Amino acid sequence: MDNSVKRKVAVFTGTRAEYGLLYWLLKDIQNDNDLELQLLVSGMHLSPEFGNTWQQIIQDGFTISEKIEILLSSDTAVGTAKSIGVGVLGFADALSRLQPDILVILGDRFEALAAAQTAMILRIPVFHLHGGEKTEGAYDDAIRHAITKLSYLHGTSTEEYKKRVIQLGEEPSRVENVGAIGLDHLKRGHFLNLNELSKSLNFPLEKPYFLVTYHPVTLAAEPAEESFCALLTALDSFPEHQVILTYPNADDGGRVIIPLLEAYASKQRDRVVAIPSLGHLRYLSAVKHAAAVIGNSSSGIIEVPSFDVPTVNIGERQKGRLAAKSVINCLAKKQSIIDAIKIAISRSYKESAEAVINPYGQGDASSKVIKMIKSMKFGKNKIFYDIK
Repeated sequence: MDNSVKRKVAVFTGTRAEYGLLYWLLKDIQNDNDLELQLLVSGMHLSPEFGNTWQQIIQDGFTISEKIEILLSSDTAVGTAKSIGVGVLGFADALSRLQPDILVILGDRFEALAAAQTAMILRIPVFHLHGGEKTEGAYDDAIRHAITKLSYLHGTSTEEYKKRVIQLGEEPSRVENVGAIGLDHLKRGHFLNLNELSKSLNFPLEKPYFLVTYHPVTLAAEPAEESFCALLTALDSFPEHQVILTYPNADDGGRVIIPLLEAYASKQRDRVVAIPSLGHLRYLSAVKHAAAVIGNSSSGIIEVPSFDVPTVNIGERQKGRLAAKSVINCLAKKQSIIDAIKIAISRSYKESAEAVINPYGQGDASSKVIKMIKSMKFGKNKIFYDIK
């Protein structure tokens, strides 16, 4: 690329989880003399209900180029659909002002879809991370594949997912298996020790504990309130374990969970703490010291196995994802969850000689993404690739 002109790289973030995964990539773009970081912040980050996490982005040393308000105070599919429309309007103005050379988007959420379709119309090439994956229990699955078709470059988390992106008609030369970008924290991040984590939470962690995050399931027959109550009742069977509960995301059905987890925590203040957002440092530190991670977050599948910590993956939200043997799947039913937790804390899944191997890479994704951004030659027409 021409070193006399910096390539403007816009990066979109709409949730606390996705920002945590992007952290080292953002740092590397920010510190690269050939690149100019433009940060678009939207969605849950701007919501007081979900912790105003845009403030953490500022504290981490980043400049927010544009804030795009899109979330409606709604807990319905109609509200989510309208938020996408509001997002398109906001992203059109923001991207028109910034005029980036490329827009980086991670994952599969509705906020990301709004950003991707807007960039496509404005002829801004999209670099999509974590395409080709499957999560059959959520409409995120369809959104992810739609973003793939709206994107120009692709960095997948496994070789299998690379093949699937190519199967969707993407030219192989524009698709690379870079690994899961969140694993860069393992090589480059630092973590709080147990005492530091306790002080940060203002909650003494004096016993083994579970880290619990449960999101609404938007496609499968898994009612959010009923399923989450089954999880809470299952946790009651392990009184010797403390519990860190984090808020769900902003998908429709999620807000019904928040008062349930707050009520559960308020009744057991010595055993349970509820946190709207841990932030990536506290979250990964909490993973590192946990007896088990429980819920249905993608983090339990992709990042947690690298910490040698078991995951209890509940229900159908993550159905279809590749997973290490430390991921114990169960139904969103009380007894099934109890049985899975027992396997997790006994570590009986490690009895065979086969090592627990995380299939999502080695923690060097950011450098590969930077290399792809710098070498990109954007053609105006993206030809559909037919597999011979």
